Amino acid sequence: QVQLVESGGGLVQAGGSLRLSCAASGRTFSNYAMGWFRQAPEKEREFVATITWGGGSTHYADSVKGRFTISRDNAKNTCYLQMNSLKPEDTAVYYCAVASTPGRLSLQDVYNYWGQGTQVTVSS
Repeated sequence: QVQLVESGGGLVQAGGSLRLSCAASGRTFSNYAMGWFRQAPEKEREFVATITWGGGSTHYADSVKGRFTISRDNAKNTCYLQMNSLKPEDTAVYYCAVASTPGRLSLQDVYNYWGQGTQVTVSS
């Protein structure tokens, strides 16, 4: 089992920045990749970004490219999502997730473990 705890959410004005953290514990040696997803009110949960644990390969949703940066600290088993130039449409609950095996990392089904989510609200 892998446990995930997100932090860093909050309220920010449009154009501002936030950094989300996701700390993993438990069977972290089995982690292949970590991803961030988000779910806005009355919308489906969507892919935001992902990073492989070994090689650090990253992939982003088109809507956040150039504004968000995903990174990881293997020693701390922690993944980060730096969010800059935030827009009101970025308002959502943000979830981190771990995939234990390779796959299409933009798909939710690839991920085995999920955090509880952290709220990000961007005011206009």
